[in-house]
Amino acid sequence: MKTTVDIADPVLQEARKVAARESTTLRALIEEGLRRVLAERKRKSPFRLRLVTAGGRGLRPELRNATWDEIRELSYGRD
Repeated sequence: MKTTVDIADPVLQEARKVAARESTTLRALIEEGLRRVLAERKRKSPFRLRLVTAGGRGLRPELRNATWDEIRELSYGRD
């Protein structure tokens, strides 16, 4: 399949040098790079946040009906 890709001049020049040095084509070099990147990304698992709990019994009874503002004020020791 043919497609057009815009590649920065310095990157393209370096890729052409590598392709010539390794007796390969620019196309083969680009395909190899894409295959490597795609394989690497396929191996990475998505981020998952671990569930972390304190193992307590919830809020103290006197705070069960408190607002978030009231709880925050108590946690910072403000009156």
